[in-house]
Amino acid sequence: MCKTSVLLAALAFFNIISVIAQPSVDQSQIDRFVDRHAMIYKVSTDEIRSILAKAELKADIIEKMERPAEKRMTWERYRKIFITEERIAAGVEFWKEHETTLVNVSYQTGVPIHIILGIIGVETYFGRIKGSYNVLDALYTLSFAFPRRSKYFQSELDEFLALSRKENLDLYTTKGSYAGAMGYCQFMPSSYRAYAKSYDEGGTKDLVNSPEDAIASVANYLKVHGWKKGEAVAFIAENSEAKLSTKQSLKPKQTIAYYKNLGFEPSYSINEQTKATLQKMEIETGDEYWFGLQNFYVITRYNHSHLYALAVYQLAEAIKENRG
Repeated sequence: MCKTSVLLAALAFFNIISVIAQPSVDQSQIDRFVDRHAMIYKVSTDEIRSILAKAELKADIIEKMERPAEKRMTWERYRKIFITEERIAAGVEFWKEHETTLVNVSYQTGVPIHIILGIIGVETYFGRIKGSYNVLDALYTLSFAFPRRSKYFQSELDEFLALSRKENLDLYTTKGSYAGAMGYCQFMPSSYRAYAKSYDEGGTKDLVNSPEDAIASVANYLKVHGWKKGEAVAFIAENSEAKLSTKQSLKPKQTIAYYKNLGFEPSYSINEQTKATLQKMEIETGDEYWFGLQNFYVITRYNHSHLYALAVYQLAEAIKENRG
């Protein structure tokens, strides 16, 4: 066989594999979803079918869900993405621009200004990176072509359709992440409906275009999930040669005294009976260990990752320090 024939045969083979690997939607699930949503929310099935008919299946979303970048990252790499001079400077400018809102919201909720900024800074670079996927396409794809989590994403699709009716979101142009999170604070639709706040009482809750509403909503989310006003978030374990043999829960379950007995010394003066978690952070020169308190755990309710919580905390501290 000539080289050209071999090449054509190989290309044909890979094209076949590509076609086979392409995801497809489960039409029976779509039918059940339409009937259920119409019944619960008192809308016509024709309306819902018309909406879903305009959604597009996005194969790259499935690929990203199967291989999330965060699960392959060390703390060293994660930190370099979010704790940069540029992002810190953007946080200081955002603080100056929205200082009145931040002061008012912080006073009302007990959540510090710099922590609110840490969340928005990590989530969307203070509104610069809100996501490039149509939320409808993302939720449609994950609801009907990603069986492993279809139940969860169908629930989020329910919420998004209801949200669009309540908050006048455009179903076809609202952008977000590949998982369907949207706005300055990257709320999933269920969180949007449950925790979003309007900074101006009685107004719409616009987390896509209003930084004021986003600030109020981030603080409300943390407050509802148990933020402890005036308490610490996290601190490093100093000069420790000790090692943890098992991964620790994000929720503080052991006392500081328990970890001290294992050889981990806190760098912060604190009652030894205080509950904490201890999280290992991989860096180029070895491992760091960080104590996380209740407020650290609250940040992980936003994103269930110890890397995320520490990035939010360190970005927040850096912004506060640079703000002066």
